[in-house]
Amino acid sequence: MRDMLRGTLFVGVCAALAVAGGCRHVGNQPEPLASEEEETGPVPIQNVRQSSDELWIIGRPPESAGGENTESPPRFNSRRSTSRSGPLVRRDDLPRGGELRAKLSENRTAPFPLRKIDVRARVSVQVASVEVRQEYVNPYSEKIEAVYVFPLPEDAAVRDFVMTIGERHIRGIIREREEAQRLYQEARRQGYAASLLTEERPNVFTQSVANIEPGRAIDVALTYFHLLPWREGAFELVFPLVVGPRYNPAGLRDGVGAIPVGRPGSSGQKTEVPYLAPGEAATQQVSLEVEIEAGTKIAAVECSTHQVNIERPGEDRARVRLAAGQAPDRDFVLRYRPEGSGIRGALAASTGEGGGYFTLVLEPPAVLEDLPPVPRELVLVLDTSGSMSGDPLALEKRVAIGCLERLRPGDTFQVVRFADDWSCFSPASLPASAENVRCAREHVEALEASGGTEMVRGVRGTLGLPHPEGRLRTVVFLTDGYIGNETEVLAAIRERVGSSRIFTVGIGTSVNRYLLEEMARAGRGAAAYAGAGVTELEDFFRTVERPALTGISIDWGELRVAEVLPDPLPDLFWGRPVAVTGRFEGPPRKTEIRVRGNAGGVAREISIPVDPGAGSGNPALASVWARSKIASLSAALVTSRSGQERLAIRETALRYGLLSNFTSFVAVDSLTRTAGDHGTTVQVPVPVPAGVRYETTVGER
Repeated sequence: MRDMLRGTLFVGVCAALAVAGGCRHVGNQPEPLASEEEETGPVPIQNVRQSSDELWIIGRPPESAGGENTESPPRFNSRRSTSRSGPLVRRDDLPRGGELRAKLSENRTAPFPLRKIDVRARVSVQVASVEVRQEYVNPYSEKIEAVYVFPLPEDAAVRDFVMTIGERHIRGIIREREEAQRLYQEARRQGYAASLLTEERPNVFTQSVANIEPGRAIDVALTYFHLLPWREGAFELVFPLVVGPRYNPAGLRDGVGAIPVGRPGSSGQKTEVPYLAPGEAATQQVSLEVEIEAGTKIAAVECSTHQVNIERPGEDRARVRLAAGQAPDRDFVLRYRPEGSGIRGALAASTGEGGGYFTLVLEPPAVLEDLPPVPRELVLVLDTSGSMSGDPLALEKRVAIGCLERLRPGDTFQVVRFADDWSCFSPASLPASAENVRCAREHVEALEASGGTEMVRGVRGTLGLPHPEGRLRTVVFLTDGYIGNETEVLAAIRERVGSSRIFTVGIGTSVNRYLLEEMARAGRGAAAYAGAGVTELEDFFRTVERPALTGISIDWGELRVAEVLPDPLPDLFWGRPVAVTGRFEGPPRKTEIRVRGNAGGVAREISIPVDPGAGSGNPALASVWARSKIASLSAALVTSRSGQERLAIRETALRYGLLSNFTSFVAVDSLTRTAGDHGTTVQVPVPVPAGVRYETTVGER
């Protein structure tokens, strides 16, 4: 009996302990659960149900004195012990088998396993809490494993994960990525229904659901929190609905591969997204509802990307529902504008014993609007790779020409294009004379899209151009960001950015927002998105033209703060507030915060009275801060030589119960073993984003 109990047993967290996805809470201060090494010995545990959540346990096999497994693989049972060793499973070892696919004709769709996506978002001032429920069903005559690659916002703090089978709810547990994959793989092999959620990129995730029996359904639900950005006079909620097809440079194996349906493994990448060909349609239904409690009167609510129904139950509230029957082929973008500025001195805090967490929105000083534009060198960088063919290239040209037409006589400019290679319009930057601008416009209008997206070459070439003295260099990248080597691009920017400012404009309906935001952050600039036209970028153009408040520092007064993020603090641009998040120690204190910086060569100061004790008390702020810390560590990891940030990311994610590149959620139904082997793996296909051409991004590779 004692031998049978040897090996590590992992305990799923029931309702009393899993409020934050695997963390105990003392007040609002998350603390890690005791590790398995801290257990004193075997403790009998039964399958327990509390608040409809299942408690499940997984066992590992006994080990020999040499530490190698000598007996059977892990079993699902009802005992706990202390060892943590055992074989690990890499992502490449997970099932990638054949694919079941019904024959398609022009007027038919295949019965794929993802039946429905249900999204429910709650917005409180600037903090969004979003639940995403995916319903999988097996329409085939044998067991299947469903694999679905899908997007979320790049700053989503994914904190909760629940698998539902019938009336039972099995709460997922957070584990190191390799460990979670091993648990899922073994549950799959033994015939237990299981689900695994992994992060491939900060905005790309993989959901795997094993052992779905014929005719049966399994739901998986995840919850995430994030802060809504303020863009061009409004708070903006974005829910992406499809991952855009990525280009992966030769030799890359850690990318995101775009493949035709029925061709698993053909891209050679770790993560693959199968895309429906023209004439094929996605079968899953999508429902989306957003509840807004603005805390002040709402002046306007609008959605330019989808047809929606808007209700206004109160002056400070709104309810938005997605109209039925719309294809999941673009980002859902909802904007709401509070009456007045809506953000001045906005601080939200979550307090508990010994301290708490806060977010502070820094509004640019009014002086930035009055300062005259500064002479600058504008460098426009256009993506002319194959993914930009058609509508994206036409939109990109309109945006570029809009930038050229706003040049002033004292400016200089350059135009760069990149695809397989890169080239410049002129050997050196040109004065913004009417004739030079006219020639540049003709050059832009003549550009054609083809080839791969070798963005690293474009970045290195652009940032290596001679920099005229005495001018602020403003570099504006226009791209959809459809690449798999984001890390390489970001490293190139950090190594070469110098004194340049980098701004990015996402071109298209479902762009790679993670890359575009990180490029702008690394280049001390800002990101904008042109989903349909140029008029929505008018305020962004003004942001690019005006001086920023630079060299920002904050005097926190009586508030004892720690680990304020982002670090370093970004510059403040006209019309672009910045959200700062952090921890504070001790009791909340009413105080005055002073923000200092330099604008137009003159020292400036902003005073903000704050009262953390009168904050929202939103418990999500701890997760928002932890996700910001993970993002900061991940950015540092890009150019790190020691790689020590990996350990800090793991520790932060495990402590706060968050999904990350190094941690995953896994859930197993250990009560019932399904009959037969694990069946066939079925990848869930998705449409290419609206406006993107299948033949230039996917094709029959």
